[in-house]
Formats: sequence, structure tokens, C-alpha cells
Amino acid sequence: MNKLATIFAEKLLEVKAIKLQPTEPFTWASGWLSPFYCDNRKTLSYPALRSFVKIELARIIAEEFPEATAVAGVATGAIAQGALVADQLGMPFAYVRSKAKDHGMQNLIEGTLPEGAKVVVVEDLISTGGSSLKAVEALRAAGFEVVGMVASYTYGFPVAEEAFKEARVRLVTLTDYEAVCEVALQTGYIQKEHVALLNEWRANPSEWGK
Repeated sequence: MNKLATIFAEKLLEVKAIKLQPTEPFTWASGWLSPFYCDNRKTLSYPALRSFVKIELARIIAEEFPEATAVAGVATGAIAQGALVADQLGMPFAYVRSKAKDHGMQNLIEGTLPEGAKVVVVEDLISTGGSSLKAVEALRAAGFEVVGMVASYTYGFPVAEEAFKEARVRLVTLTDYEAVCEVALQTGYIQKEHVALLNEWRANPSEWGK
């Protein structure tokens, strides 16, 4: 298991940014039932953890996407973290709305990026990948080159992996489903019998629990 993925999974569980309730599932905004809930925005409330995420995402961008010249965050969850990462790297920053404003300048992309910028997109978490890849489409339509995406966490759903492959977007994350489950099991947050249930959910999240 990747050391960074394990360390960050421990930190997310510690501040309850990730909650696992195999026997009392959550209901997502999509209507899906889920034994798993992740809210990475909680990391912003803890200065040391906030800095950890900023520094590690910036390091990944520098190492994995050295050609990048700008950063874009996905609204709303990754606006703050994206801005912190851009500041760490000394790069221009903008963020992409889920839809264009219906007033004023009717912007979809907020902020100004240099013409022809090579952009790394910052996201807080990846579920189906739909909203993340809409941001990529918006940036490409505006004439920017998207060189990749970084995120704090991914559920690793097959539908998302296929969507990123089709969109030709390389994704690198700080941690993932496997690391969280491993740490949760080792620390007694979940029991061994819960692992099969969690894996069953991840294999087909839209139908699970129906």
C-alpha cells in the first residue's frame, strides 16, 4: 500500500472527514444509498492538515505534471484547496462552476488564466467523475490544455475510471478507497465482516441497498 495513501487515510478518519457506516447507510444527493461518506472540506478546518493537503497536492503536481502552468479548482468543494495549491506553486488560479451564472457576465470559469495555459485541475473527491470531467470540458472549450487532475480522494468506481479513460484525463490522488478500508480495518473502525459489504457496494453503488 502506498505510504502517503495510508497516512492521509489515517488523517481523514481521525478528523471524521470520512465516515463508514456499513449497517446504517447514508443517502447521497444522487439518491444512492452508501455505507461510506467523505467530506474533504473538513480538512480546511485543521491548519496542520490543511497545510499537509496543500503541500502534498502541490508536490504531486510538480512531480507528475511538471508542464503545468496554471491551476483550476472545481466548484465548490475544491475552490479553497485549489487556491491554496496554486499559491504554493506560484501559479495563476481560476475555478470552474457546475453551470454558468444566470446573471452578470454569466461566467462558467471564474478568474483569468493565461492564454494557452496548461492546466492541472484540483478536485476534492472523485465519485462518478461526472462533475469533475465537466470542468475539464469547460476548460478545454475555453482553449486551455488540461494536463491532468489531482484530488484528495477517489472511491475508484469502475464508471469513473472508464470516464477518465475516455476523456483522456490522468488522475492522481492522495488516497483512495482501498487505503481507507485497510486503515479502518486495522484500527477497528470497521470489522472484518464489513469489508465484503463495502466491496459489494463499490462494485455497483447505484443499485446497492435497493
